[in-house]
Amino acid sequence: MGKLQSLIDKKSESADFICQQITHICTTMPKRDPGSEGEKMACEYMADLAKNELGAERADVEEFTEHPNAFFGFLYFTITLALLGIGCFFRLPILGAIFILIGLVILVVQFGFYKKLVDVFFPKKTGHNVTIVKKCKGEVKGRVFFNGHPDAVWYWPFHHYLGSKVHLGIQACGIVGALIWLVLNVVAAAMTGCKPMLGYSFKGLCDAYSMPLVIIAFAALIFVIPLVMLYFMWDESKITDGANDNLTGCYMGLAILKELKEQGIELEHTEVGVIISGSEEAGLRGALAWADAHKDEFKDVPTWIYSYDTINESEFLGVNYRDLNGTVKSDEEVSDSFMQAAKELGVKCNKTWIPPLGGATDNAAFCKAGFKSTSITAMNHVLPPYYHTLRDTPENLNPKCLADCYAISVKCLENFDKQFDE
Repeated sequence: MGKLQSLIDKKSESADFICQQITHICTTMPKRDPGSEGEKMACEYMADLAKNELGAERADVEEFTEHPNAFFGFLYFTITLALLGIGCFFRLPILGAIFILIGLVILVVQFGFYKKLVDVFFPKKTGHNVTIVKKCKGEVKGRVFFNGHPDAVWYWPFHHYLGSKVHLGIQACGIVGALIWLVLNVVAAAMTGCKPMLGYSFKGLCDAYSMPLVIIAFAALIFVIPLVMLYFMWDESKITDGANDNLTGCYMGLAILKELKEQGIELEHTEVGVIISGSEEAGLRGALAWADAHKDEFKDVPTWIYSYDTINESEFLGVNYRDLNGTVKSDEEVSDSFMQAAKELGVKCNKTWIPPLGGATDNAAFCKAGFKSTSITAMNHVLPPYYHTLRDTPENLNPKCLADCYAISVKCLENFDKQFDE
């Protein structure tokens, strides 16, 4: 029996603690959109809880500057440029191709890689992170951080009312439509030698381009519909509760600290920490800021980060070996350690990834900064009904999934600490 088995045995009680705490935050504090007063209050609350009740010696609330509305707001640029590009097909297709190409570049850079390409065009706000550390009794030889983000996302009405297939279908049709119109503009520009059209008549277009191309173009006008709908994909006036996404991730590590404190267990050589990284929903802005601020601080000993996001659906509990739309590789050793711990406890855990258009978790920011980190999720990446909708409430928490994920996390900590046993 391992030294932390007593913590694992309390998994149901720990899940109850997580649910109670999440309910408290969702029902007593303002909404927690990125860079908001509610996000700040939640961070301060969890920092105080960790230091005053859960035995952490360090619980620092840290500020960072961000432009949170840029993460979805970039679509205003992309959509508008795409629509302008469609209009230019009928007069100056080379300009239309340039407009659409610029729009797609913004899409790839801002969402595909989470870069800050258009952030400066949106209001500046202050986000908040928390760094929590429980020291060990003896010499520090290793460190494990558990991570989650406290912010909640802007409401997605199409997903809420029409479901994930329609929501994702609108996105896909918008992107495909932009690509088709890029090709149409390029072909039309080549046919006219990049010269402007002098009229808009069907016959004039056919004479300049060719009838098949014009017919295809008129048929492709159907893609204007999903492109326009993309303007309304989110509602900034409504914020979800974010109970599952992602207070569940925040409290995974805090629940472990609670049991360590209540059972009077102090590890000899392993520090246990929690990173609360704000504004994940704004493009990992908090995790990126945390990684930059602490890039040299935790290199003294082996330091592992387990990053959690949306722990709800047991059948989809898994380790994401690739993150950020599949472009960032998680640390294999840390990823394997979670899979092994799940196996030892007899809990089903999937080897998975964050696919293209699936977004990212804070793990991607840590990995890009050189930290040994992995991502843990328990949700269908094809999007469950509560994801980014008003259904993400404390009533939709899953205590059993939380309990299993907590138990695996404790086992990961126990296995990590074993290497320092003398």
